[in-house]
Amino acid sequence: MHSAVLLIEFGSIILALGLLGRAAARIRLSPIPLYLLAGLAFGEGGLLPLGASEEFVATGAEIGVILLLLMLGLEYTASDLVSNLRAHYPAGLVDCALNALPGAAAALLLGWGPVAAVVLAGVTWISSSGVIAKVLGDLGRVGNRETPVILSVLVLEDLAMAVYLPIVTALVAGAGLAAGSVTLAVALGAAGLVLFVAVRYGRVISRFVSSDDPEKLLLVVLGLTILVAGLAQQLQVSAAVGAFLVGIALSGEVAEGAHALLSPLRDLFAAVFFVFFGLHTDPASIPPVLLPALALAVVTAATKIATGYWAARRAGLSVKGRWRAGGALVARGEFSIVIAGLAVTAGIEPSLGPLATAYVLLLVVLGPLTARWTEPLAALVTSRLRGRTGTGGTPTSGVRGEGREQQAVPDSSR
Repeated sequence: MHSAVLLIEFGSIILALGLLGRAAARIRLSPIPLYLLAGLAFGEGGLLPLGASEEFVATGAEIGVILLLLMLGLEYTASDLVSNLRAHYPAGLVDCALNALPGAAAALLLGWGPVAAVVLAGVTWISSSGVIAKVLGDLGRVGNRETPVILSVLVLEDLAMAVYLPIVTALVAGAGLAAGSVTLAVALGAAGLVLFVAVRYGRVISRFVSSDDPEKLLLVVLGLTILVAGLAQQLQVSAAVGAFLVGIALSGEVAEGAHALLSPLRDLFAAVFFVFFGLHTDPASIPPVLLPALALAVVTAATKIATGYWAARRAGLSVKGRWRAGGALVARGEFSIVIAGLAVTAGIEPSLGPLATAYVLLLVVLGPLTARWTEPLAALVTSRLRGRTGTGGTPTSGVRGEGREQQAVPDSSR
């Protein structure tokens, strides 16, 4: 009887997620906010609380995080990461300063303590690579001159995750300074070793994993990833970091084949992860934190726009390209929820989960709008200011303008 109820509940969740995903596609919206709302509806305090399937959903959510980071690692080669780090690290530092500090300050002002401050700093810092990539494709901006700047900022954020996640994992686990230092040293050592091995012996690793049979390739890559993630977690390093490093170590046809095979699994378990996060958030706890979440969303939307503008200016782009780069970086999503989920699971601060949920809901909806309208609105405001001061100037129209190159700019993906 228990297994029948589990199948009914889990099947209902998957069916509901599929229908919500189709609805989101029709209105050209990321499905993430709808998945979070579904979790709120199915969770404790929601309309239809789950019982039998919650433990199964928890396991699926953990696999979802692992697959999200694995697929992220598959997008980059080790040489891509090293070259991006060398060329664009100033933009990464500006990004961290402008977007992590508001989250940390908000947590301290709310009286949540230093650990919650570190967690909320990560929530406000990391943009959503998935949402941004989709928005750039929908707007036809993949070949624009500002797109490599946007990608470089996202790559640096992804690299920072390999350092940040072990720190957060140690902090939420209550580890002391010594234990936290050991955890960070292990994580950095592992990341450095994997990058070295991937650069020197990437072809050997890929040849070992490679298989002409899609079934065998899927099983080997998925099994290796979950094994490494488990070992990483056993060493008090984030399982997500282990999965990310596995993705970096694979290259060439193996990475492309694994990406194609694992994409449907990633989408399924990532959706389950967002539902699981919503399950642990009582809908009644969101209204009290809605105002702080809105204020934080407005501030960090502005700081992300400033980050993109600064990075594009440093790259020598025109004013229109700078505004487009800034507007495209606003969306937060999957990794903000991953970071908040660590704190929620550890019971760090009861209000952190609801605030993170409201914050992501706001910015995952606002992000596509800022990507579309930041540049024309900035041009309109500039032209009116020039008109008032008598300097003249004509307003610019359109979103793409002069930002497109004759040929598509290669991005950091394979």
